[in-house]
Amino acid sequence: TGLDQDAASRTYFAAMGAAVHAGRLGEDDLRRVAAEARTVPTERSAVGQLLDGLTAWAVEGPAPAIPLLARAVDAFVADADLDSLWMVVPAVHEARDIEAFHRLTERAVQRVRDGGRISGRPAALTFRAGALLHAGRFADASVLVDEARAFQQATGMYAPPGAELSLMVYRETEPEARALLDAMAGAAAERGEGRVLAHVDYHRALLHNQYGRHQAAVTAAQSALQQPDLGIHRWVLTELVEAAARAGDTGTAAAARERMAELTAANPTAWARGELALASALIEGKEDHFREALELLPASRLGLEVARVRLLYGEWLRRENRRTDARAQLRAAHDAFTTMGAAALAERAGRELSATGETVRARVAGAAPGTLTSQESQIARLAVAGRTNPEIGAVLFLSPRTVEWHLRKIFTKLGITSRRELAKALDHR
Repeated sequence: TGLDQDAASRTYFAAMGAAVHAGRLGEDDLRRVAAEARTVPTERSAVGQLLDGLTAWAVEGPAPAIPLLARAVDAFVADADLDSLWMVVPAVHEARDIEAFHRLTERAVQRVRDGGRISGRPAALTFRAGALLHAGRFADASVLVDEARAFQQATGMYAPPGAELSLMVYRETEPEARALLDAMAGAAAERGEGRVLAHVDYHRALLHNQYGRHQAAVTAAQSALQQPDLGIHRWVLTELVEAAARAGDTGTAAAARERMAELTAANPTAWARGELALASALIEGKEDHFREALELLPASRLGLEVARVRLLYGEWLRRENRRTDARAQLRAAHDAFTTMGAAALAERAGRELSATGETVRARVAGAAPGTLTSQESQIARLAVAGRTNPEIGAVLFLSPRTVEWHLRKIFTKLGITSRRELAKALDHR
């Protein structure tokens, strides 16, 4: 009696969110908190609906929670509430709603650019970077990650590690990626950041799969799955299926696919069904499943995932001695990975393509004379948006004179002489 239900809901929401980011969503103490939170009647606000999904995840598990999370995501898309973005995006990943992922993160970054107030600016930038990364736009994602990191260093505000880790795994050499993952794991363990540790394990699985060390990828993915971590869970399952199927561990692969099927049935989006089709293709070796995955996954939104499907499909076709068909898929994968800057996957696709008898031309993404660094790209985009040198400097923590120096370098690289030509030059690139 006399309980402020909205305040109580938001308090429990904050507690649940903190637990998610600490990697404690599956612990007994948190389950008790979640059970208590469920006794508080939640309003039909977006926050209340998301709290329903979080408590269901903690008490009942991922599958019963996903329909609730999907409804909460829809509510946030309609509501335009961006202050809870730090918890909405993990829900988007579990609901496998690619359109909501882009709409919410586009809106968040636009508010940042317009100077509007938003809780967790580095988080908004890195979440948008994640959406761009999965679309295959690595350069654009890198610009946002750099900006988020600079802001985080200046303010101490939280920036989720996912996009930065993924870029590192896809773009850096293997020794560099392994060293950085090890360093991040050590620091996270000292701070008790369980979610970061789960991120690291997931990215280790991704790294091992990338280089064909599938048994090591199985071990890393299983470690990441010890707790069903919101926002990472489904990504880990996709890596586990690929790793186990390619390692010949059909039992583990089939069990992971069954978990994926259960989650997909709870909210059967095209993204979820496409992933499930790929899992079936890897386990059963049936061409129809590869084709289904390519038909379902939207290339404009999930270009990275589509390229990985083409690589796996092409590898399967080559093993079936269908070299002509394999070339088409492997060529498309090789071109996509090269353009993105996913060096290891491009090299893997190139080796497979060579094995079909096709000559692979070496091509390095971004090797043209007009290539801009991440910081230069960021400055150029801010200049196109109409920001003055002092305003750009305030965003990037640079002096106006340093911004001017960078702009002169940008003009030289792009072969232009003024800001008026900048937008056209960037569009051409």
